[in-house]
Amino acid sequence: MYLTYGGAQFSVYTYVSHLLETLPAPYALPGSIASFISGAAAGAAATTATYPLDLLRTRFAAQGADRVYPSIMSSVKLIAQHEGPKGFFRGLGAGVSQIVPYMGLFFASYESFKPIMAGSAVQFPLGSSDAVAGVVASILAKTAVYPLDTTRKRLQVQGPMRGRYVHRNIPMYTGVLRTVSHIWRHEGRRSLYRGLTVSLLKAAPASAVTMWTYESAMSAILAWEQQNPPR
Repeated sequence: MYLTYGGAQFSVYTYVSHLLETLPAPYALPGSIASFISGAAAGAAATTATYPLDLLRTRFAAQGADRVYPSIMSSVKLIAQHEGPKGFFRGLGAGVSQIVPYMGLFFASYESFKPIMAGSAVQFPLGSSDAVAGVVASILAKTAVYPLDTTRKRLQVQGPMRGRYVHRNIPMYTGVLRTVSHIWRHEGRRSLYRGLTVSLLKAAPASAVTMWTYESAMSAILAWEQQNPPR
């Protein structure tokens, strides 16, 4: 999932960024807005393309000793038989509504913090200022949209098998707004942020490694192209 997601995300981000940079003067956008739009488009495209894999990951994580899905192939078969093609995209609305502001905020924050970190008095080794900017951007963006991430996961475990997961009392949710309203009324608003600390401990270093690798790879490719111009 992450291999496919990363490839789709950065391909779309680079394409949309270059497209926005070529806009004529009257329509040119400020850098932060262009980064937000590019990130939002990249997140929406990558999430939609890999959503069935994300759904399977969540359902496998929700299993206990009584395994609902013994293998990936069996999970695909069961979902197709009992829920149809739409079953693979259960909660996609929540996923896209979460990832659009998240990736928009992430890339806008990242592009803003990257020059600040690079020009900081603190000397970051081996271009790791990109990694630090990725950590800061990830924490800000993840915290801002985390309730929608919680909503997405609650919707992903819906369906005829939800009574067989570790938590057998999973309520029936329908729609993003109704799910948010149900959690708020019955569990309290703090429940919308349940698991945020663990999520940040995962997302922050992952973003740091991702952005450092991306920037390093792009620099290496550009250096190679300069040394080996097309004939």
